[in-house]
Amino acid sequence: MKRVFSLLEKNWLGTPIQFAWQKTSGNYLAVTGADHIVKIFDRHGQKRSEINLSGNCVAMDWDKDGDILAVIAEKSSCIYLWDANTNKTSQLDSGLRDQLSFLLWSKFGSFLAVGTVKGNLLIYNRQTSRKIPVIGKHTKRITCGCWNAENMLALGGEDKMITVSNQEGDTLRQTPVRSEPSDMQFSMMRTDDRTSTAERTISVVVGKRILFLFNLNEPDNPIDLEFQQRYGNIVCYSCIKIHDLAELKDMYAIINLDDEHKGLGTLSWTDDGQLLALSTQRGALHVFLTKLPILGDACSTRIAHLTSLLEVTVANPVEGELPITVSVDVEPNFVAVGLYHLAVGMNNRAWFYVLGENAVKKLKDVEYLGTVASVCLYSDYASALFEGKVQLHLIESEMLDAQEEREMRLFPAVDDKCRILCHALTGDFLIYGTDTGVIQYFYIEDWQFVNDYRHPVSVKKIFPDPNGTRLVFIDEKSDGYVYCPVNDATYEIPDFSPTIKGVLWENWPMDKGVFIAYDDDKVYTYVFHKDTIQGSKVILAGSTKVPFSHKPLLLYNGELTCQTQSGKINNIYLSTHCFLDNLKDEGPHKLWQVLAQTLMLKRFSDAWELCKILNDHAAWIELARACLHHMEVEFAIRVYRTIGNGGMVMSLEQIKGIEDYNLLAGHLAMFSKDFNLAQDLYLASSCPIAALEMRRDLQHWDSALQLAKRLAPDQIPFISKEYAIQLEFTGDYVNALTHYEKGITGDNKEHDEVCLAGVAQMSIRMGDIRRGVNQALKHPSRVLKRDCGAILENMKQFSEAAQLYEKGLYYDKAASVYIRCKNWAKVGELLPHVSSPKIHLQYAKAKEADGRYKEAVVAYENAKQWNSAIRIYLDHLNNPEKAVSIVRETQSLDGAKMVARFFLQLSDYGSAIQFLVMSKCNNEAFTLAQQHNKMEIYADIIGSEDTTNEDYQSIALYFEGEKRHFQAGKFFLLCGQYSRALKHFLKCPSSEDNAAIEMAIETVGQAKDELLTSQLIDYLMGESDGVPKDAKYLFRLYMALKQYREAARTAIIIAREEQSAGNYRNAHDVLFSMYAELKSQKIKIPSEMATNLMILHSYILVRIHVKNGDHMKGARMLIRVANNISKFPSHIVPILTSTVIECHRAGLKNSAFSFAAMLMRPEYRNKIDAKYKKKIEAMVRRPDTSETEEATTPCPFCEFLLPECELLCPGCKNNIPYCIATGRHMLKDDWTVCPHCDFPALYSEFKVLLSAESACPMCSERLNCDQLEKTSDCAQYLHTDVEQ
Repeated sequence: MKRVFSLLEKNWLGTPIQFAWQKTSGNYLAVTGADHIVKIFDRHGQKRSEINLSGNCVAMDWDKDGDILAVIAEKSSCIYLWDANTNKTSQLDSGLRDQLSFLLWSKFGSFLAVGTVKGNLLIYNRQTSRKIPVIGKHTKRITCGCWNAENMLALGGEDKMITVSNQEGDTLRQTPVRSEPSDMQFSMMRTDDRTSTAERTISVVVGKRILFLFNLNEPDNPIDLEFQQRYGNIVCYSCIKIHDLAELKDMYAIINLDDEHKGLGTLSWTDDGQLLALSTQRGALHVFLTKLPILGDACSTRIAHLTSLLEVTVANPVEGELPITVSVDVEPNFVAVGLYHLAVGMNNRAWFYVLGENAVKKLKDVEYLGTVASVCLYSDYASALFEGKVQLHLIESEMLDAQEEREMRLFPAVDDKCRILCHALTGDFLIYGTDTGVIQYFYIEDWQFVNDYRHPVSVKKIFPDPNGTRLVFIDEKSDGYVYCPVNDATYEIPDFSPTIKGVLWENWPMDKGVFIAYDDDKVYTYVFHKDTIQGSKVILAGSTKVPFSHKPLLLYNGELTCQTQSGKINNIYLSTHCFLDNLKDEGPHKLWQVLAQTLMLKRFSDAWELCKILNDHAAWIELARACLHHMEVEFAIRVYRTIGNGGMVMSLEQIKGIEDYNLLAGHLAMFSKDFNLAQDLYLASSCPIAALEMRRDLQHWDSALQLAKRLAPDQIPFISKEYAIQLEFTGDYVNALTHYEKGITGDNKEHDEVCLAGVAQMSIRMGDIRRGVNQALKHPSRVLKRDCGAILENMKQFSEAAQLYEKGLYYDKAASVYIRCKNWAKVGELLPHVSSPKIHLQYAKAKEADGRYKEAVVAYENAKQWNSAIRIYLDHLNNPEKAVSIVRETQSLDGAKMVARFFLQLSDYGSAIQFLVMSKCNNEAFTLAQQHNKMEIYADIIGSEDTTNEDYQSIALYFEGEKRHFQAGKFFLLCGQYSRALKHFLKCPSSEDNAAIEMAIETVGQAKDELLTSQLIDYLMGESDGVPKDAKYLFRLYMALKQYREAARTAIIIAREEQSAGNYRNAHDVLFSMYAELKSQKIKIPSEMATNLMILHSYILVRIHVKNGDHMKGARMLIRVANNISKFPSHIVPILTSTVIECHRAGLKNSAFSFAAMLMRPEYRNKIDAKYKKKIEAMVRRPDTSETEEATTPCPFCEFLLPECELLCPGCKNNIPYCIATGRHMLKDDWTVCPHCDFPALYSEFKVLLSAESACPMCSERLNCDQLEKTSDCAQYLHTDVEQ
């Protein structure tokens, strides 16, 4: 509630004041206090007139129309009458001589009742100016009274009487009361469950404590309602609404008057309930505005609405602009707002204001040719509707340098006999609707009509969207439609309530097509789906309840801005847009409902977010379907990509660029599985053949044929063929044959072959075998002959089937069918081409039965029936060699048994035993071997077979009984009885000594038993028989036991013995194999072994170098050997002689001299070969000490330069690895290894060596240059495994 004005006159202070609103219109308020003046104010607080009285005002009252104010005052018998229309005061003489005390106008008619202090009454008829004085109506002062609708007057006075009179003053009823009456009212009273519509009951307060009810129809039964003393006096009474004070939902406003300390006086409303006047005890009067006319308008997102009687507020809640308040000169009947202007007006005038950024400027006022019903504004123009016409004019004439005719235009034209009922203005168009049902579009820029639409009945209201490209209109039947001027199409709005007051379009730019229709209670949200695969249509999305007395002004992104009676605006969120709230905590059921709303409103981005929250595949599918329905191809691609449907993504990518609306919609309808709709859309598009392609892809052949007749007759044969294939599959052979025949073109060879094949198969299936077989035989396809043959075979037509199989080169099938009809001659012809063992077997059995064994055995072999073939060879053809070869080749057990039996009959026990073992009959073979003394044969055979321990044991026991220790030991070893095996091996005679010791070592190696090991070592050492055995056996024993350290020591001893005996290669090989074994077991190699191997290898290299003519390398290696000559005791003199000769050849004269001098020692001198003796003696006699200096190369560890054949570095004291090709120490940058033994060599030198030799000098394995690889990182070879 808003305070309009307050009145505070000095003369009124401290005294109660009286006031009365003008009845009906409430435009004037009459107020009087203790100053003997009645002042008349308008509703805005402006004083319009005043009446001077002779004394204080006694009473005042307005007549029923609010035209006349009647006032009576003390000390006067006159009645003052003020005319609101003429603003003039007149006095009416009552004709009564006593003082006036009561005044009241009738509710109907123009009767004024005036009472006096002495109880007299005057009834004045203003219409006829007739005065009716009634003397003595009461005996004392008349204090209260009331009129009813029948112009009956009830009066009460201090004489404690109530009288009821008619308009002529005649008394109809009267009744006494207990005390003085006051506050009298006429009312209707309910009796006997019937409520009378006539006001026949008088209610009156008697003595301030009793409510007295007097029914004129029952004058003898008045009712007294007496209240208890504690309730106090009755102040007033009325019909009471009872409601729960705890909720106070009906409370409208609470007003605090802080400056009123003495308390409040009386309240009074205007008849329309807009204004409330309130007097206070101190003599002030306050007027409040409680409800306003709901006047408002919106343009784009700007709204204007009435906020007080003379105040309009302009706001833009979306843009966030501050509201602008505009004070206007009149109380408007209409308000309109544009982009830059505001218009308010009443009757036939409108006032225009310019809306600046900070201030509002009054522009002008315009008078129209009739009473204005409504005004519309946009940027430059305004349109006003009055009396069936619309005037379009510039708002600011100087704004545009416009031609005079563009400043103003009146619609309709003079010759157009219609009345305009509604109009609207957009940025480009003036749009209006007429009583003849025409909607006209006037294009302002070209100043001409551009579109008209004719509706069957008159158009009452129109509501264009912000662009003017869509329009909602309501006709006189209260039906709603959406009209699109672009294609001149209308779409009926479903479930459109006849109570709809207006429509608002969504102003949010992303939500095109959403609008609401509202009535007093509800707002209905509609969506216009323009582009869907089913065409354009309007759907009802939902409804939202609107609070009482809210008028929608603006819709923006689901938020509805409404104007209320109090002049304020209130925002309501549409129930259809609840997805704009925070939905993270909602359950799935609610989220699914909200998802359905977003899809209905085409809010796909919001739907995307909801799908992410739901995280449900079905939700994504629903979104994708909606995108297809609304032809949002790009968004659909996004959705299908998210859910991983690559097929749909690729399909949509292919069609997204299509511009033909129907073709695109057809594809999308097809993807949505609405094939009939897709066909209709394809046929309406620029590519109708797509409908045929779709039906073909779907295998809807009847539809495809119908379409092909119209669209592509040349495709009929191809469709017929496809249709025939399907009919054949479903078993409808009659129609399949018909369509195959229709499919023959005569010019497409490949296609016709398929059709002719179909004709052949269908003819056979239909029973026309001759035609079908002839067709199949003529046809080039082998497969057809096979298929037709299979059909005929099922039909038991064997000869035709076999003929077709044979022609089709399906010999197996042909032979199989010929066998079924016992045509063996044909089978024999086909047999060379047949691969099926089954047919060969059948043929073989037939031939065996006929006694033709040679043919039978060949067929059995082809059928891989080896046992039968062996049987024939042995029993009928007497060819055991062939039978034996088959058994050996196929390892057939049954065959082996048959052969064994055959040899047994011939007394060839050795062969019989062999084949019994082969057939796994070991016991029989063993018994046979025992009986016929063929155990060696049995043992040899079974030793090579996969045999059980029991078999081996039985053989071992046999040999044990025969005292054949070696064989017994061998078979005890095979069955794992190691101690018995060892016992027999050690008992073997000396002729079998070597093999027996080898087997004993193998036995101990497998047994891993210390007792057996010590037994064997004692034997080898000669503890048992006093004859020590060769050390090599001990070495092999240690190797078998994996006691590598002992084996290494033994190996060194063996090598030393071999060296002593002069077998240097054997000694080298023993050490090398031991070296390799220790290296593989990751055991440190003893330094003595490594040194001996190096010296022996140096000796072996001498022969290679000398043979290749490299005397320097040979000499260097011989020097190394000669320096260790004690390790070669058998050949000291020959080695020293060779050293002297090679040193001399290589120019190492000093070295030659020193070794020659050694040879001159007495123990060696006589052993020198006579060939060289004189020459050596001459060298000693005439010494030449010149020496070619040895080249130096860097140490691979520390880069110290040392002689190339030196293996111990003086710099870092490391033993350097040596080259197996030259004997020199290794170099870091010239490193390779033998791929077999992993010994290092100088890459360059090894290549040179291998060009002459074909084996590694260390391991003697075959090797060529291509197998060598240069090693870039030699670090792993520098850290040797030799003990230091």
